[in-house]
Amino acid sequence: MNRRTFLLRTGSLAGAGLALSFPLPSFAADSLFGESLPDVDGVQQPLNQWLGKPVVVNFWATWCPPCVKEMPDLEVLHHKYPEVNFLGLAVDTAVNVRKFNEKVQVSYPLLLIGHAGIQRMRDMGNRAGGLPFTAVYDAKGRVAETILGQVKPDELEKIVQGLLS
Repeated sequence: MNRRTFLLRTGSLAGAGLALSFPLPSFAADSLFGESLPDVDGVQQPLNQWLGKPVVVNFWATWCPPCVKEMPDLEVLHHKYPEVNFLGLAVDTAVNVRKFNEKVQVSYPLLLIGHAGIQRMRDMGNRAGGLPFTAVYDAKGRVAETILGQVKPDELEKIVQGLLS
């Protein structure tokens, strides 16, 4: 075997080993949608109940100014696209979410993921675990797009329209 062939094969094997040592985020349908999370009243809600339509999942917290700022935009899109499910997963407590929802009301479901939401977001590719974080799924629960930071309503709307066409 010549030197060039040896280096190419060795490099390929090393790259494959390196790739195996850094797990890729799991975007399988059963990843998030295999879970149940409590709503603000403590009732467990299986996330798979929202499959069958595209789903916009927004990770947020009451103490996160960009999260609060984007909620009215998400509410508008929720009403504009009834064929899409919107979910808010609060990286927060039930008490805080209940108080918040008295001031800023949204009609889409708000569920509690608590601090476990930070690891969940990291598993989804948001390495810093920053908020807000939005994942858009197709009707079968496959990730179509993720957005780190405050959503731009026009961009989110284009993503949603793409899933509906």
